[in-house]
Amino acid sequence: MNRKLWALVTLAMLTAPVWGAAETYTIDPVHSSVDFTVRYMMLSNVRGSFNTFEGTIVYDPEDITKSSVNVTIKVASIDTANEKRDEHLRNPDFFDAATHPDITFKSTQVAKKGDGYVATGTLTMRGVAKTVSIPFDIVGKMKDMQGKTRLGVQGRVKLNRMDYGVSWSRALDTGGVVVGEEVTVDLDIQGVQVK
Repeated sequence: MNRKLWALVTLAMLTAPVWGAAETYTIDPVHSSVDFTVRYMMLSNVRGSFNTFEGTIVYDPEDITKSSVNVTIKVASIDTANEKRDEHLRNPDFFDAATHPDITFKSTQVAKKGDGYVATGTLTMRGVAKTVSIPFDIVGKMKDMQGKTRLGVQGRVKLNRMDYGVSWSRALDTGGVVVGEEVTVDLDIQGVQVK
């Protein structure tokens, strides 16, 4: 093979797309949400969000087990549409944001389960680290108007806040407690592919 032909073959190999390679996405906070719901006074639900978060998703469409997720949520960004309640949630009765400013999740395994997937990893909140499995779906993948590839992911997990020391509540005279123990977390995430 002459030098010119060898150079062309080498160039083609270097510039060819790697099919099946894992794709890396950064979470787009403008088009994503981290929401939660908890029972209040045993009568209704209080809904809230964390407004500041960041993270990375590695997605391998050919082998989901090579995928991963790493997310950091800023506790002080909690928002339940009531500033007095939000300040209480930030103090040591609940999240203790001054001492434990971040909630983190780092996956250790991603697997196919039924029609969807499950990300298992370490959730750390208020200094307590526990293994959690989060069921999720891949909503889709497409290019936006700027030509950037975007990935949509939705997940939901139920947590017991007591497991993480977020334990404040009061008993009601009629039975039950002011704040429920089970918290439902809804994740609606859009990632932008890193070139």
